[in-house]
Amino acid sequence: MLQKFIALTAIGAFFLSTPASAQLTIYPAKGQSVEQQQIDEGECYAWAKGQSGYDPMQASQYAASGQQSVGGERIGGAARGAAGGAAIGAIAGDAGKGAAIGAVSGTMLGGVRQRQKRASNDQAAAQQQQHFQRAYAACFEGRGYTLK
Repeated sequence: MLQKFIALTAIGAFFLSTPASAQLTIYPAKGQSVEQQQIDEGECYAWAKGQSGYDPMQASQYAASGQQSVGGERIGGAARGAAGGAAIGAIAGDAGKGAAIGAVSGTMLGGVRQRQKRASNDQAAAQQQQHFQRAYAACFEGRGYTLK
């Protein structure tokens, strides 16, 4: 009983913390009781999570994991650019200038890669969230609820 209460409390907290535009309005079309609706919410949540591989309760972790390597691409780009620039500069007679130019160019390219990677990660997370919402809604519809 305590486990059910904790699970339902966590699910309730999820719905309270989710933006209103992302929430579904769920109507018990077959006269389901409040208790039955809470049970169905928990079971549909678990099923949608399993189907989509996405857990809205952990959404902040998904976002944070994509932010952890914020400077990594730029640092790597600067190092590669400096090495390439130094090699070209050595041929031209000034390895120091070549390394500096290469480092700046590499930093810029690294920043571009970083933004592309972040956009790709954001898009993948949005697709997972949409998959979760569709699965969650399908579960409720299958149990006789009307959703809006």
